[in-house]
Amino acid sequence: MNWFFSLVLAVHILVAIAIIGLVLMQHGKGADMGAAFGSGASGSLFGATGSANFLSRATGILAAVFFATSLTLAYVASSKPKTTGSVMQEPVQSQTVSQPAPVGGESPAVPADAGSKAKDIPK
Repeated sequence: MNWFFSLVLAVHILVAIAIIGLVLMQHGKGADMGAAFGSGASGSLFGATGSANFLSRATGILAAVFFATSLTLAYVASSKPKTTGSVMQEPVQSQTVSQPAPVGGESPAVPADAGSKAKDIPK
């Protein structure tokens, strides 16, 4: 299933890049006035109106493929089994809270096993 997700994701990215390219190649609505003064649109590869039809159809087809791959990626991602539960279900590791220092000149109480901990401290 992982290879299928990777394949659909690769197709999705390639289609997105192709849509960007096709949209940038299309003429806007204001380009018609420039074509009236001889901007050379009639000498293009597809003719005066052929390029608009081809580019708009190709953009529509790629948009449909993009939509299909988006739905497929959403379905595949939602159907994966969850490996862990929520963050709130994780066990919480508690840390020891140090006692506040006593007020005044009182000396703090020394625990009975303080001598055994002193052996672990490097010198």
